[in-house]
Amino acid sequence: MGVSTTTLDGVAEIVVDAPPVNALTVAGWYELADAVLAAGRDPGVGAVVLRAEGRGFNAGVDIKEMQSTEGHAALVGANRGCFAAFAAVYDCEVPVVAAVHGFCLGGGVGLAGNADIVIASRDAYFGLPEVDRGALGAATHLARLVPQHLMRAMVYTCRNVTAEELRHHGSVLEVVPAEELRAKAMEVAAGIAAKDRYVIRRAKESLNGIDPVDVKRSYRYEQGFTFELNLVGAGDEHRDAFVAKGAR
Repeated sequence: MGVSTTTLDGVAEIVVDAPPVNALTVAGWYELADAVLAAGRDPGVGAVVLRAEGRGFNAGVDIKEMQSTEGHAALVGANRGCFAAFAAVYDCEVPVVAAVHGFCLGGGVGLAGNADIVIASRDAYFGLPEVDRGALGAATHLARLVPQHLMRAMVYTCRNVTAEELRHHGSVLEVVPAEELRAKAMEVAAGIAAKDRYVIRRAKESLNGIDPVDVKRSYRYEQGFTFELNLVGAGDEHRDAFVAKGAR
């Protein structure tokens, strides 16, 4: 369980396995961030595949940890941990291919949205349930996956979209059967890793440099509103209700 990395033929495969739904603890987000950055720093790596075991790709933060921790340490930790993990995917020195299956919610959207390429299984779906949890965030990353008006509708209504819808928008490269997801992601990553490593690293750096949105500053701005919601009590109210339902 946790985060593991295996490197073969220039591809670093980073796997998250945090049952039951890959909702990460504060420590888990930092562990993932460290693994992604370390893979990018490895001169023998030309691409990274980020995937998960279990029922879905990622269900966001571990709300149970947040609500069972005294004070605001877990809330602050989750915000900083998510920031670190999303930034690590974006700043990774080589392209990151996200292999998404099942649910990709909240923090999962942050990871996939900052990835360079997304490959998804037919059962994959993406969404931000933040409004229903008394929080805000990752609209920055959702806006990299869907058009502006759809992003707004998804934030306000908490509706999900399918992998096939995202393929239509061009943000998911390919949709494949679940049993073929890992192989397809590894194939795409291997094709990148086979190219000149120096050139690929400069390509990643150059594309980040011309990005029209500073994803780190934009996401940090969003996070400020989550702290405001917590100060007025809305955050705790909605998180407590979520935990009481026994959703995880």
